[in-house]
Amino acid sequence: MDRDRLPSLTGLRFWAALLVVAYHLSRQYHRLPLVSSLVWYGRDGVTFFFVLSGFVLAWSYAGAAAVPARVFYRRRFARVWPLHVLATGFALAVTAAAGGLLPWRAVLWSLPLLQAWAPSTVYGGNPAAWSLSAEAWFYLLLPALLRALLRRGDRALALLAAAACCAGVVLWLAGAYMGSPALRDWLLDYLPLTRTPQFLLGAVAGVAFRRGWRLRMAVGPAVAALVLWHLALVPWSAAVPESRWYGPYSGSQLLVAPLFAVLVLAAAGRDADGGRPGGTLSRPWMRRLGHWSFAWYLVHQTCLRLAPLLVGPPHGTAQAATGWVLVAALSLVLAGALHTWVERPLEAALRGRPRPADEPADGPPRGRGPGVPGPRSAADRSYSRSV
Repeated sequence: MDRDRLPSLTGLRFWAALLVVAYHLSRQYHRLPLVSSLVWYGRDGVTFFFVLSGFVLAWSYAGAAAVPARVFYRRRFARVWPLHVLATGFALAVTAAAGGLLPWRAVLWSLPLLQAWAPSTVYGGNPAAWSLSAEAWFYLLLPALLRALLRRGDRALALLAAAACCAGVVLWLAGAYMGSPALRDWLLDYLPLTRTPQFLLGAVAGVAFRRGWRLRMAVGPAVAALVLWHLALVPWSAAVPESRWYGPYSGSQLLVAPLFAVLVLAAAGRDADGGRPGGTLSRPWMRRLGHWSFAWYLVHQTCLRLAPLLVGPPHGTAQAATGWVLVAALSLVLAGALHTWVERPLEAALRGRPRPADEPADGPPRGRGPGVPGPRSAADRSYSRSV
């Protein structure tokens, strides 16, 4: 059985990861004409992952069978922690090779995924892994959050979605009262509490989607809206320094969540209701890249830091463009190997004992106790194993 019940969402994961990779290549390696201007705030791909995480987890678990919270937490641990530790070790090895100081205190905070809760430890040895600290917070919230959402009617869900959208605007405006740019960046861009409305928006959308609500919009217009958003960031960036609270750095992270929610709903609706998933996003090779995206996200920044050590810094646009392609391609190949030979085997091993014949694929038998409501169908359960 195909493990991707909503295959277009898996394909979208690759493009969000590519956006983050291009952002880091622009800022930490070398700018490229035109391309870097469009992805200068591509870090908002992380916002997409937070919205997508809320949607997929809520949609997957908002069914009939109960999954105890402890089982849910074990699965999330198996999903993210082994690769996180390996990627952190890789990052520390490159830091040592470059002659840098090893941030042991931050690393210790990152092992239990707490690094984003303090500004001094937010990068935790592997800078890309800060977002896992927010994800761990979301996972902690999900059992209680999902029970609360499932008790709400459609009107209440709509109000919650609107509140989550407004929260991004309010938080961005609150930056006017934060004098220190460094403190403002941590509070608005890294602190898990600040990112929670994005996850909540995705979770509300996932529950509404499970109930049959559909957004009547094609994927193309949703993508076009996001392209226009990034085009609008170019003159905004030119007009306002990033040190100002009303600059686009924090705004690009906090204001874009509704557009990402629209994209997720449009892609999921096409897959679920079209009878046959269509478009490039759902093709097997695109889904494979989507499955590699988690590993790619975790190792790309370390590969970027490794490149100048091996071949020296780039000189000129042609060398920079070559470096872009090599760093992106080689880190993606490494991600594919890690996904195949490390991520999936360790996740399977840590998920626990073999499943009895009468146990649902993504949870214990029905009526086994309170917890996270589980998926309704075998196809739904197969998708939840991939997220």
